[in-house]
Amino acid sequence: MRCTERAGAGAGGTRNISGTTHDHVLLEAELADLHGKEAALLFTSGYVSNWASLSTLASGIPNCVVLSDALNHASMIEGIRHSKAKRTIWKHNDLADLEAKLSSLPLEQPKLIAFESVYSMDADIAPIKEICDLADCYNAMTYLDEVHAVGIYGPRAGGIAEREGLMDRLTVIEGTLGKAFGVVGGYIAASAELCDFVRSFASGFIFTTALPPAVAAGAAASIRHLKESQAERLAHRARVAEVRTRLDQIGLHHIENPSHIIPVLVGDPARCKFISDMLLREYGIYIQPINYPTVPKGSERLRITPSPVHTTDNIDRLIDALEDLWAQCALARMPLVAQ
Repeated sequence: MRCTERAGAGAGGTRNISGTTHDHVLLEAELADLHGKEAALLFTSGYVSNWASLSTLASGIPNCVVLSDALNHASMIEGIRHSKAKRTIWKHNDLADLEAKLSSLPLEQPKLIAFESVYSMDADIAPIKEICDLADCYNAMTYLDEVHAVGIYGPRAGGIAEREGLMDRLTVIEGTLGKAFGVVGGYIAASAELCDFVRSFASGFIFTTALPPAVAAGAAASIRHLKESQAERLAHRARVAEVRTRLDQIGLHHIENPSHIIPVLVGDPARCKFISDMLLREYGIYIQPINYPTVPKGSERLRITPSPVHTTDNIDRLIDALEDLWAQCALARMPLVAQ
């Protein structure tokens, strides 16, 4: 409210003309500090930050080759494609394949390895240290998408790279304000020179109205809080572990992974959508069905993402509903885990 009274409801223009307020500057300083970088650059969404930054870097660095993980976000793929730079796809999280592709390129040729920390469909985590080792060995830059990790992992909510002490080894860290931080927007954190380069040449930054100052102020407050508070992250881990245990107890097959995302396998697109529809219609529970082409045929799933504010009662309702619907759909179950 105070920010709206001081700066107005909207930014009033693009960042480079009249849309930069004190609150945008403070937020970028918070983001740079969060990731241990010299600077940060704010965008209107995580999609735009990936699209604009990757397209600008890959097109603006002469003769740059982008090496993209096979399961990267659509926003990353679109940014790389739009750059018209040479690109090569390496098998998901496959270090041997990445090294083979790196070693085939001249050492002096500019290279950018683009990958994510937490992948949202199987919820596995990239081997960030080993990728950075390869980048050092083959003279490559790194671009890490942390949208599913910021706010959730690391002692100050900086993501997987912070948790593993690797932020200083990454050229660019990209994140979102629209997931764990609970607001809206996207950003990159990097050197001051790199951020200034993207600021100066990225059409997705230059030609769009800035986020409202109150949104920037709210995001900065959320980041400051999560830098200090462990309560939300501890509660989150506890809820995730509770859901996994309860799924085991009723024999529902969920993909084991080290992250907070719980994919529950259904294996049939019609049943997957039916279960999702019934959860919402009959039980008031919203869970997304993930079908082809987002995932391969035969691996259709429900993607469950518990939050710190879900209670044991909420989880009881979810498990009871899933047990009911699995029986209605005559879906196979795993061997039960003793309670």
